[in-house]
Amino acid sequence: MAPPSNSLDALDSLRLQVNELIDDLPNLKFRKWIERSLGTVVRLADEQVERLDWKILSAALQDMEGAFQMFYPYRHIRKISIFGSARISPESPEYGIAVDFARHVVQQGFMVMTGAGGGIMEAGNKGAGADRSLGLNIQLPFEQDANPFIDAENKLVEFKYFFTRKLFFLRESDAIALFPGGFGTQDEAFECLTLGQTGRFGPCPVLLIDRPGGDYWKDWDAYIRKHLLSRGLIGDRDCSIYTITDNVEVAIEAIRSFYRIYHSSRYVRDIFVIRLKSELSDAAVDILNQEFSDILVRGTIQKSQALPEETMDETFHLPRLIFYFNRRDAGRMYELIARINELGDRTSEESAHPERK
Repeated sequence: MAPPSNSLDALDSLRLQVNELIDDLPNLKFRKWIERSLGTVVRLADEQVERLDWKILSAALQDMEGAFQMFYPYRHIRKISIFGSARISPESPEYGIAVDFARHVVQQGFMVMTGAGGGIMEAGNKGAGADRSLGLNIQLPFEQDANPFIDAENKLVEFKYFFTRKLFFLRESDAIALFPGGFGTQDEAFECLTLGQTGRFGPCPVLLIDRPGGDYWKDWDAYIRKHLLSRGLIGDRDCSIYTITDNVEVAIEAIRSFYRIYHSSRYVRDIFVIRLKSELSDAAVDILNQEFSDILVRGTIQKSQALPEETMDETFHLPRLIFYFNRRDAGRMYELIARINELGDRTSEESAHPERK
């Protein structure tokens, strides 16, 4: 029996699109990665995988497609993710401090990302305003309709899977703020710290914010230090990855100071590259080498301009520090960035906000 005509129409359309893509491949900027993606799908089609496997793959790709499209217009704007309970009421002090915090980070030039739900998420979007808010919603059978402070047409993406949603939260974040919450908030906190500790995320400010006088994160930190740090299950400097505070001004200053001289970082081959807003003096680099030689695999921390592989990078004009990082001491990396910001030329500091990526 022949397949329905609408099925044939869809197949013909797909065949046409695939053929056009193959013809265009030699001229496409990201040919290497497109070929790799197509090759993966082709190999999977020839292997023994189940119907559920294909459903997972296709839904995950659709999640990513929607997120890529939503984030593209805002790719050069710094963003902060705000996490916290959906069950906190607007009358609570936690809600109020989240609103206040979001207002302040918007003034620094950030956009605010939340899970688009109620509670702390709603507070973050309310403080930021619809024009500076981004929502990453998750399809749940309860408590997760998008809040009214999100521009649902242009700044909201719906995810089927938590893992794709988390990917974009961390991929797009230049800072993380966690307020009190339940299992989900704890999961997000440990995800940020795990990926930060292993070098898969950041470096960026990670703030654990409570209501004034609150002990939610202090008790959490006491558990970390008693059961993880004291037993050697995390490193001595791993607690440097996060900052605990019940004061909005302290939280805002932690973000502002993080990006005072430090701009961003990446790997080029096995070289770690730190981009700076202003060049450090030779004396400052000597101090860094004296204080942070323990995190180097070999060689020294050196000043540099953009490497040849960075010629297409929009940060090409920024001065750099380059070195061979051991990829293990994440806490020390945060301390290095803090020291860079201390040693930098304060006269070159941008007065408005951390600006664009």
